[in-house]
Amino acid sequence: MITTTGLTKIYGADGSRGREITALDGVDLHVREGEVYGVIGQSGAGKSSLIRCINLLERPTAGTVSVAGQDLTALAGRGPRAGKELRQARSRIGMVFQHFNLLSSRTVQDNVELPLEILGRSGKERSRKALELLDLVGLADRAGAYPAQLSGGQKQRVGIARALAADPKVLLSDEATSALDPETTRSILQLLRDLNRQLGLTVLLITHEMDVVKSICDSAALMEKGRIVESGTVSELLATPGSELAAALFPVGGEAAGPDRTVVDVTFQGEAATQPVISQLSRTYNIDISILGAAIDTVGGLQVGRMRIELPGRYEDNVVPIGFLREQGLQIDVVGASDAKTALAKEAVK
Repeated sequence: MITTTGLTKIYGADGSRGREITALDGVDLHVREGEVYGVIGQSGAGKSSLIRCINLLERPTAGTVSVAGQDLTALAGRGPRAGKELRQARSRIGMVFQHFNLLSSRTVQDNVELPLEILGRSGKERSRKALELLDLVGLADRAGAYPAQLSGGQKQRVGIARALAADPKVLLSDEATSALDPETTRSILQLLRDLNRQLGLTVLLITHEMDVVKSICDSAALMEKGRIVESGTVSELLATPGSELAAALFPVGGEAAGPDRTVVDVTFQGEAATQPVISQLSRTYNIDISILGAAIDTVGGLQVGRMRIELPGRYEDNVVPIGFLREQGLQIDVVGASDAKTALAKEAVK
């Protein structure tokens, strides 16, 4: 549904004063139809530039952007006819902003009607559609209110309704929950997931909050310094040895008590998360296991967790117990021993 190829954005590349700043450095991204895709990274990673280039609020310096099979970058700057086609294409992309961007002089209903007004729809059609959308986001009783009379969560619901006014196929969310409290954040994220399922929307959201990815995303990408350094479905990332995103989603800590100990990160998914695997391991091999840290949550309706455990003895003494864990369908990473990880990887290939 959304594909970027070699997407590059360099501010100052037009010869304006000041040094050039590379916000996007050859970004390749693919978001499948109907999924919720999260792009996460620290401030300055290029997330906002990416989402603004996808709907061409910012013109890329190089590369292409395609939405629903249409190359938007090919339409940019090619005369009046192409400009009209670009506007039509962009009308099928909804945008939700961090700070709501509502017009204070307009009522809630009038704010939702604004995109339809720009598209030249009749007053009757605008009113019908706006009230329908307000009902969808749970604000049917606030149609006549003004933004100043709303809470932050209500303002964002209006912003979401406005973004849906032109029946978009794609919804872009630019840090839509970062200005909200945790409880309101959860309600807005649940609304986005419900809209994704009810309307078949493809949702691309950017965030710096891991809980957002954990709550509703099917797939995710990690951005650093204008590049995507890791991407995939959440389940694939959790099953990838050494994944930065998996470690950030489910952080665990703890160090070995001594050189004669082996520390292992164990990732559980689905049914494996409810099985007493660690106690089975202890009984089967008659070994004492120390749990150094653990994190468990629900992702995509499935329980997922990571646990850091300490086994007595060096890695070579624990090949069989570690093999037992792998046989249970668990992802295993040996911590702080590159030679052990290499050996484990070779064993996995066999």
